[in-house]
Amino acid sequence: MRTAAPGDGPPPVTLDDVRAAAGRLAGVAHRTPVLTSHTLDELTGARIFLKAENLQRMGAFKFRGAYNRVSTLTPEQRADGVVASSSGNHAQALALAARLCGSHAVVLMPTDAPASKVAATRGYGAEVVPFDRFGDDREAMTRALAAERGLTIVHPYDDPFVIAGAGTVGLELVEDVADLDALVVCLGGGGLLAGCATAATALRPGIRVIGVEPAASDDWQRSLAAGRRVRVTVGRTIADGQQLDIPGELNWRIAAPLLDRVVTVDDAQIAAAMRFLFERLRVVVEPSGASALAAVLAGLVDAGGLRVGVTISGGNIDVTRFAEVMASLAAGSGPG
Repeated sequence: MRTAAPGDGPPPVTLDDVRAAAGRLAGVAHRTPVLTSHTLDELTGARIFLKAENLQRMGAFKFRGAYNRVSTLTPEQRADGVVASSSGNHAQALALAARLCGSHAVVLMPTDAPASKVAATRGYGAEVVPFDRFGDDREAMTRALAAERGLTIVHPYDDPFVIAGAGTVGLELVEDVADLDALVVCLGGGGLLAGCATAATALRPGIRVIGVEPAASDDWQRSLAAGRRVRVTVGRTIADGQQLDIPGELNWRIAAPLLDRVVTVDDAQIAAAMRFLFERLRVVVEPSGASALAAVLAGLVDAGGLRVGVTISGGNIDVTRFAEVMASLAAGSGPG
């Protein structure tokens, strides 16, 4: 059920902001395709439209927000450089956006981040600073590094320009697919959810917006139940990009009034969605990128008879890890 967000005043991101971001991204970001599958429609009893952000530059939707933010910095800020903390996709996105805008990036990445994402981030020219996901305060470390080096913080999700950039995913989907009844969005900190909900509900009043997060990191679901932002203890999950302990402050303010609900998926359901996409659509998707479809396939979203947009948020997984997840699924042991 939709609930009122805390705080007064207008939302920090509007449809006009998303459209302005789309203008900046034109000719820079890819307008990613919408994929369909007759088999998927038959399995769900719905018309499913997959927004394939795994085919975006650097392999994830994160490029949209990072570029929108860096491109709006002053020349002096770009010269001084940017900094963020990220498990992988925002790291790569910020590194690439900084390079394209004539800046340089410093990124704090957890020690358990996928090696392929760390390598790609360095490959785009960023300096990588490791931290312990479960023991260190990433936000405090980022602020300290920014102050020490004079860097501008580009938050992975809790920034209005990043949110607006991410919202172009929903903007394109609603423009490309007529009469959507529902939008199912992968959910971590909430940047993609907040941006897409802003665009979709403005252009398609009455659309249902459903967020999907890992059961091991159910901060949004608990927050909606409590009517306020709730911090949780993050468990281990293959969906590394969604391991957040509390909803972003701006994201919560924007998305909470627009949400229908949030559902959670487990690792086995995520792995099954990854396998379906690989076998039926010949598409490789990382765990976090498959979570929204996982909820649809598992019957956690009442999609019967509806036209449903689903975000496939990223495809950054190396072949070894993909094979491990598929082998664990086949063995019935659950992905590790």
